[in-house]
Amino acid sequence: MSQFAADHDICGRADLTVVLRRFYTAAFADRRIGPFFTQIAGTDLEAHLPRITDFWERALFRTAAYGRDAFAPHAALNAARAMTAEDFGRWVQLWNAAVDGLHRGPNAERAKATGERIALALHKRLAGPDPALLRRQDTRGFVPLAALELRSTA
Repeated sequence: MSQFAADHDICGRADLTVVLRRFYTAAFADRRIGPFFTQIAGTDLEAHLPRITDFWERALFRTAAYGRDAFAPHAALNAARAMTAEDFGRWVQLWNAAVDGLHRGPNAERAKATGERIALALHKRLAGPDPALLRRQDTRGFVPLAALELRSTA
C-alpha cells in the first residue's frame, strides 16, 4: 500500500507534485499514451514537473503563475502523431486514477473535473469541429468513452 492514504483532499503544491509524479509515471509506461511523452515529445519529467505543477496549482488554487501556452505543445504532438479520442480518454482515466489513489475531497473532485474539461477542449480543438455534432441539437460535445467507463465502475 502507498504511504499516502486517500483520506485527505489536495491541499496545495506539495500534494499536486505527488499526484503529478504518480500520473506521469503511469502515463509514461502506458502503451497507448506513453509514446507521446517518451518517444515523440521526449519529456524530461524533472524539467516538466515544476511547469505542470504551476499549471495545476493555478487551475485549482489560483496561487501560481503560469504564463505558457498550454495548447502549443499539444498541437506539436498532434502534428507528429494525431491524438485520438481514445488517447484523451486514456489520459483522463490515468489522471482520475492518480487523483483517486491519493486524495478525496472537493479539490480532488475539481482536479478530476478540470482534467476531463481540459482533455475534451484539447481534443475538440485539435480534431476540429465534428460535423455530426454540429448537425445535432445537443452540442455539449464528446466525452471520452474511457471516462464514462471509469465512472460506471467506480
